[in-house]
Amino acid sequence: MAQSDDRNCCANLKKDESCCQVAKEVPVKPQTAKMFPDKIYKSVQAKGVDATGMTCECGVFGAIACGDYPTQLDIAQMICLGLVALQHRGQESAGIVTSQGKLTKNFTVHKGMGMINNLFNDEAIRKLKGNLGIGHTRYSTSAASEVVNCQPFVVHTAHGALAIAHNGELVNCESLRREVLERGVGLSTHSDSELIAQSLCCAPEDVSEHDGPNWPARIRHFMTLAPLSYSLVVMHKDKIYAVRDSYGNRPLCLGKIVPVDAGHANIEDKLAEGWVVSSESCGFLSIGARYVREVEPGEIIELSRNGYRTVDIVERPDYKRMAFCIFEYVYFARSDSMFEGQMVYSARLQCGRQLARESPVDADLVSSVPESGTAAAHGYARESGLPFGEVLCKNRYVGRTFIQPSNRLRQLGVAKKFGALAQNVEGKRITLVDDSIVRGNTIGPIIKLLRDAGATEVHIRIASPPLQYPCYMGINIPTREELIANKLSADQLADHVGADSLAYLSVEGLVRAVQMNKTHVNPIKAGYCTACLTGEYPGGLPEELSW
Repeated sequence: MAQSDDRNCCANLKKDESCCQVAKEVPVKPQTAKMFPDKIYKSVQAKGVDATGMTCECGVFGAIACGDYPTQLDIAQMICLGLVALQHRGQESAGIVTSQGKLTKNFTVHKGMGMINNLFNDEAIRKLKGNLGIGHTRYSTSAASEVVNCQPFVVHTAHGALAIAHNGELVNCESLRREVLERGVGLSTHSDSELIAQSLCCAPEDVSEHDGPNWPARIRHFMTLAPLSYSLVVMHKDKIYAVRDSYGNRPLCLGKIVPVDAGHANIEDKLAEGWVVSSESCGFLSIGARYVREVEPGEIIELSRNGYRTVDIVERPDYKRMAFCIFEYVYFARSDSMFEGQMVYSARLQCGRQLARESPVDADLVSSVPESGTAAAHGYARESGLPFGEVLCKNRYVGRTFIQPSNRLRQLGVAKKFGALAQNVEGKRITLVDDSIVRGNTIGPIIKLLRDAGATEVHIRIASPPLQYPCYMGINIPTREELIANKLSADQLADHVGADSLAYLSVEGLVRAVQMNKTHVNPIKAGYCTACLTGEYPGGLPEELSW
């Protein structure tokens, strides 16, 4: 069987050459080590790799215009606004890559460190001319906080430029790395994104490509090699491919760009001006797009100027269930996003209701740590019959402490982040609801703040189970040693932080709460990854790395 141009090229490489060179816009440098099991973590440290024990969690976005090109839609601006809506998923770096949809050789790239609005000014947007494009927003550890790790990642293949943006973490990156190297392709970084891009550059042996590259077949081959964890947007020339792993671990959804004057009319009755794909649906309305549906687990969707179509579905093993990250409901997603036919806010409200059933307490007032715990606090208040009131005032110009790179900055962040509403607090027994406790650094100063403002009792209720295990699939959850739930029980933690009581939502209660309003009832299309809570990893633990 004839091999592809890519594979023939790879076979004839000299020792230091590659047909799939990284684009000039993407300087290459080894990435810091990711999250590993204890034995792997120690082995990496022994080899001199800067292992921080942290992974990253990101947002991806893509947009394509319909009809004849050049389009009247400002695709770059739409992607920029889409990334702004995903800013909560990553505040460290961002990038946009656009294509005219005619030539395969060149993409226009702009990316760098910082927030979206600082990176993409009017001049940058004007240069990003194109009829389709993809974007990415990211956060990671301090050591990996460098331009070299900004996405989208761009490579040049024998068939032209290829751009990829990735949310997730490859559990079996070692075996995939061996697979790529055995094809004769050189790797310049330890980045999962480069690994994915390079794995797509060479066609599978059983695929004939006499008429050009078969990108769906290449993507399918990659998916069979790497079952977890990713949502991808891949762009080549005039098409975008939206890809979600077969476990559905990371979120991805599809939207339709409709005319500005569409109002609330049925989107099926309106011709599409374009299509968008995003980690979350929360930004669709701001760009004139309407939520259509989620990308199904294992689905490969092709978006072109003619619309979208499913080109393939990669099934997971029959004995494996779907493993959607349950922490998207708890913390990561914006509350107005849609998952499984329900708004995230409604799921968080149910978490609060379930928490009130499991852990009631005599109090005068229910309140929250804004804004992450607010929806659950409203649910707790409604179920318990207690009034809800605000007791903390948030400084909105201080970032989320969970994604700061050091304990010192997290602790300082808490001191700058909140003020107490003394008139609502004084003389009150307060039930304070938050979404989660990770290291336990932030809740103590908050309790002290409330007591200093006159609270007589402070009872902490957490609308998720205790975090006890690290995540290997792209979420910033630390090593077991850093997780406070592995050191202290709920009662011990209450004493440690100065609370009158502290209780978590149970794992069973969390699953019950997020299933309360979901539209999918088919058990085949149900299931959640609770690895950080139970230690049961859907894809097993990562392999020990040889580099």
